[in-house]
Amino acid sequence: MSRARWLARELGPPLVGIGGVISIWAIAAALTETTAIPSPMAVWSAFIDGVRDGTIQEAAAKTLIRLAFSFVVAVAFGTALGLVLALNEFARRAIRPLVVALQITPFVAWVPLAVIWFGATERAVVFVTIVGSFPAMTLATLQAIRQVPPLYERTGRTLGAKGWALYRKVILPAALPGVVAGLQQAWGFAWKALTAGELIVAAAHAGLGHLLGRPGADVPTLLAALAVILVIGVAVDYLLFGRLDRRIRRRRGLLVET
Repeated sequence: MSRARWLARELGPPLVGIGGVISIWAIAAALTETTAIPSPMAVWSAFIDGVRDGTIQEAAAKTLIRLAFSFVVAVAFGTALGLVLALNEFARRAIRPLVVALQITPFVAWVPLAVIWFGATERAVVFVTIVGSFPAMTLATLQAIRQVPPLYERTGRTLGAKGWALYRKVILPAALPGVVAGLQQAWGFAWKALTAGELIVAAAHAGLGHLLGRPGADVPTLLAALAVILVIGVAVDYLLFGRLDRRIRRRRGLLVET
């Protein structure tokens, strides 16, 4: 497949969807006389102004640094806990309901406690991000391992794999697609929790979430900041986790190329 055809297949549908949304948005702005719905050009101008004065770059860099640390911790802890729950039935029955409870708890519910425990600091935002994202990784890892067909385990034991070697060479590779799906879910939760924490915790200055909470900001500026948050979130999900998922499925014969 040529690169032009690949780009058209991969980027064509998303661009058509974005173009449709912008068209509807422009029509709605033209038909509405209120400043609550600015035109796409007004938001674009606000974005350009933010780029020129360095506000958006500084905010994005600060947010991504927080995210990198929080996400690595959440993935490491969530994967390890998921393995423990998969290997130990008592631990699974005792701890899994608590992990589920953490996953369904709204992110903002942790913000007041985080501020009390850590103060209105960077640590409070990082704590909210980790607590908001590691349960998804834990449950995805647990589910992925439990969904590995028993035939794989029996075959591995027949070939001499035992203990940790059985999991390292047979079970975990078989569970890898589910683990990658967990990474995507954890990324989404982490991104939302981080921006929510930055929005509420005033000390988290210079973050993208903080741009949404600045007093006196006009609607085009707020929509420009929101657009940056959406673009970064979708880009990371598609370019990193989406490509990783497709590569794994292609290697396993689960992706049909057209």
